Amino acid sequence: MRVAIADDSPFFRQGLAVLLQSAGHDVVVLAADGVELLAELHAMPDRPDVVIIDVWMPPTHTDEGLVAAEQLHLVWPDLPVLLLSAHVQPSYATRLLAGGTRGRGLLSKDKVDDLGTLLDALTRLTTGGLVLDQDVVADLISQQRGTGELDRLSARERDVLRSMAEGRSNRSIAGTLHLSERTIEAHTASIFDKLGISAEGGDNRRVRAVLTWLRGHSVAATEP
Repeated sequence: MRVAIADDSPFFRQGLAVLLQSAGHDVVVLAADGVELLAELHAMPDRPDVVIIDVWMPPTHTDEGLVAAEQLHLVWPDLPVLLLSAHVQPSYATRLLAGGTRGRGLLSKDKVDDLGTLLDALTRLTTGGLVLDQDVVADLISQQRGTGELDRLSARERDVLRSMAEGRSNRSIAGTLHLSERTIEAHTASIFDKLGISAEGGDNRRVRAVLTWLRGHSVAATEP
């Protein structure tokens, strides 16, 4: 896997590079900010397989990483991007997913200390999957309690929905919740029925539908 990294901390980006290289992957770009990252990528004859970007970078340390991700998706819509943040906010997910969910991810920096978690996220992204930090999904769901939609779901169905919104497959959800895949399929069908979301199509369409629903209601919940 060929990886590009953008982070203003030399210690963090070098440490992340060493971690990935120890697992047999090539780090082809090490950039200190979004401007340098974009310049490096435009100059490369072959784009990387995935890009890792810190949300907070110079000059303002607010949303430079998100801006860089948005610019990347305008030029290379299919280029997988994993955003990292020391303080993950649901609003980051809303912006990241505004143009789609394929190959897009958002994780807390604390999570990438675990090589297994990092490699799992990158693998899912490079195969067109979605990766969302569990805390982000929990916040999105908690914002909607009492609005009516989630009240229709059982506690177990909310657990399944949370895992679905993280981009997990039925097999992965079944393993996490210690249930059979057939039981997860039944919960999934019930979730779509109760929320009025079509269950037609594959897993990616299912996840996109659920995330569209989550995004729409989380934005509405924050409006004055």
